[in-house]
Amino acid sequence: MAPAGSVDGDAASGSRVEPPEGVPRARGHVGSRPPTYDAEPTALPAADPDDLGDLVADTVLDGARYGVCTLRAASVRGDSARYRGEPRRDALLTARFGTGEHALLLVAMATGARTAPGAHRAAAEACHWIGRAVGRSHVRLVEDIRGGRRGDLKSGLHRLTDRSLGKLRASASEQGVAPEEYAAGLRCLLLPADPECRTRVFFGVGPGGLFRLREGEWQDIEPQVADVRGEAVVGYGSPPSETPEGDRLTMDLGIPTPPSPYEPAPEPPREPFRFRTSVARPGDTLLMCSSGLAEPLRGEPELGEYLAERWSRPEPPGLAAFLADSQVRVKGYADDRTAAAVWEA
Repeated sequence: MAPAGSVDGDAASGSRVEPPEGVPRARGHVGSRPPTYDAEPTALPAADPDDLGDLVADTVLDGARYGVCTLRAASVRGDSARYRGEPRRDALLTARFGTGEHALLLVAMATGARTAPGAHRAAAEACHWIGRAVGRSHVRLVEDIRGGRRGDLKSGLHRLTDRSLGKLRASASEQGVAPEEYAAGLRCLLLPADPECRTRVFFGVGPGGLFRLREGEWQDIEPQVADVRGEAVVGYGSPPSETPEGDRLTMDLGIPTPPSPYEPAPEPPREPFRFRTSVARPGDTLLMCSSGLAEPLRGEPELGEYLAERWSRPEPPGLAAFLADSQVRVKGYADDRTAAAVWEA
């Protein structure tokens, strides 16, 4: 390797500059073969001159630091969409509601229905509606999180999710399209800014992934749901307990909530609601992602090993480094990728 700060022969000719010694270079792909598509965007989506607000950027990147957690979030158009000139179907929303230790951070990501022409609009609308619902209820949500009222959180967030996706179905009806053509999977994280509260809340519907990096090893903690569709289940009155993984839980008593007054029962049946609370330990990294990253993480061990090494370092990555890591490619996986990771100090 060339000495730190020096330029090798290739770089001198203008093709590449080596990073300083000891600084690892982000990898372009993992696996035995490179992906079929180019690594960089090829074609832009078609634009309507009378509706330029409908355009979706290829990449969105955001981050923050509150209390004991550092947040990094990114949404990237998939290789296939980049090649075909299709818009990114994933949407990402990061928002803070409230101030000081009573603030609540929301990360919401949605994925529009595959092949549907309005998929990117449905995803953005789903994030908009859940963001509005959480923002209007953030004071109560913060109180429930800090008080460990898991049952209240589960039932309340289920209602907010149902109402938000109900508005999406109403929008489909107004546009004269089938509900399944203007639909989106929705996944959210709630992070209290209070440094004394390490409870992290995940909720949503549809496929994707929820992972925890602890002591250098990935844990797949995606909530398992029975094949039952319907309304929320709430639990009350049980003192907090801990699982072997350190998650504080309360008992569900199986009491169904009344049907939502905001919408009729949709057809086809709604997706099962997913919910999980966990208590973070110092050094943990929590990762919520869309299927575009969850599937290669589960299907290509080398990707998990690479990200575990990159994200187990003492300091969280910067925005550019997180973006580079989150879009390391794997052959056979070409969908949009949206990821939000939380590092615990």
